[in-house]
Amino acid sequence: MTPPAPSPRDADLALAAEIADNAGRIAMAHFGQLPAKWQKDDGSPVCAADLAVNDYLRGVIAAARPDDGWLSEESADSAARLERRRVWVVDPIDGTRDFLRGHSGWAISVALVEDGAVVAAVLHAPAQQRTYAASAGRGAILNGKRLRVSGLATLDGVRLPIDQANLTASFWPSPWPGTAVAKPNSLALRMAMLAANEADAWMEGRTVGEWDVAAASLILAEAGGLITDRRGAALTFNQPQPLIHGLAAATPALHGEVLARLDHALRVFAARRRGMTA
Repeated sequence: MTPPAPSPRDADLALAAEIADNAGRIAMAHFGQLPAKWQKDDGSPVCAADLAVNDYLRGVIAAARPDDGWLSEESADSAARLERRRVWVVDPIDGTRDFLRGHSGWAISVALVEDGAVVAAVLHAPAQQRTYAASAGRGAILNGKRLRVSGLATLDGVRLPIDQANLTASFWPSPWPGTAVAKPNSLALRMAMLAANEADAWMEGRTVGEWDVAAASLILAEAGGLITDRRGAALTFNQPQPLIHGLAAATPALHGEVLARLDHALRVFAARRRGMTA
């Protein structure tokens, strides 16, 4: 097979891979060492490793791509990014809770967005010795091996990275006819499991930051998966409010059913909230 011709984005993907690998070494120096930690205003944890990785990534990007914008979970946002065609969307450590527990379900997420779409992405999970990468239109890989979603066409046997008890929870229209698989704290790694044919579907009803899903969304799409927000709309990035309102991710044949089940669950939750406040 003739390899694809070099793309202008190859240099961007190479840069993302290099800095994600270096950032992984910085994070691993803190891993298992009980780094200083505290809570953000929203109650989520942050630790010294998050900031060390963030500072490294921001410094390298600023030097290597001075004309590009920057959006990170651990940096104060700036409207200046909205004036840039190209913006780096970063989560220095996605899955900080697992990082602090000494578990492996965390990753460094680096994505390059052009005109609202992710065009290059690296998701590096050093504690798992895994690096996922993708470039728009050129496929996705894990440690150099091409990725492809399972292609599961029915819900029978579906694998979901959720808690076992949630397979039969009352908020679904019916129990999931499948199995619960590993559930890393990192949302990006859960999505990457679909790309690696280790799960078939996943959904999230909550609003999440663009940095949580930017890199993984391209990796999943380039592996043949389908991901939308909770209303079925395509994901766009570098928005004025950098938020994604829920997620439905699956093999293409399952996406509609996954989206419908998520919608049902959200309606149940909404009805319960109305009942509590009535």
